[in-house]
Amino acid sequence: MRFTAGTLSKRKPVRLPLVGMIDVFFLLLVYFIVSTTLAIPEDELSAALRQQSEESASDLQPQLVEVLAQGGSVVYKVGGQQLVSQEDLRELLNQLPKEAGVFLRVDDAAPVWAAAAALQACHDAGYEKLTYVTPE
Repeated sequence: MRFTAGTLSKRKPVRLPLVGMIDVFFLLLVYFIVSTTLAIPEDELSAALRQQSEESASDLQPQLVEVLAQGGSVVYKVGGQQLVSQEDLRELLNQLPKEAGVFLRVDDAAPVWAAAAALQACHDAGYEKLTYVTPE
């Protein structure tokens, strides 16, 4: 066997196809960027357990306003008090705490205008959380 310098110079140098490798790299990069879901970092998540305080607004129960039809007239019942006008209901609701909200239960026999009047009284008193509860 003859090894000469002439045979070495005729060989082509080995070259890697970098264009294809760069294309594959960028496709993988785009895939991982697009398929990533953004989540809130764990240190910014709110704790499920909270310290209980005596003056916490979450301990308050929502007010229950019942609209009842009695003997051809409408009665608004809040706790043990029975009111006959929308203005009286609004004045009473103004004195109660508003953070917990209000539940409104309307009797089947009560007219629609009475339910609308009770909703308006709750809104005028400053309640933001209004929930309609179906009669039992």
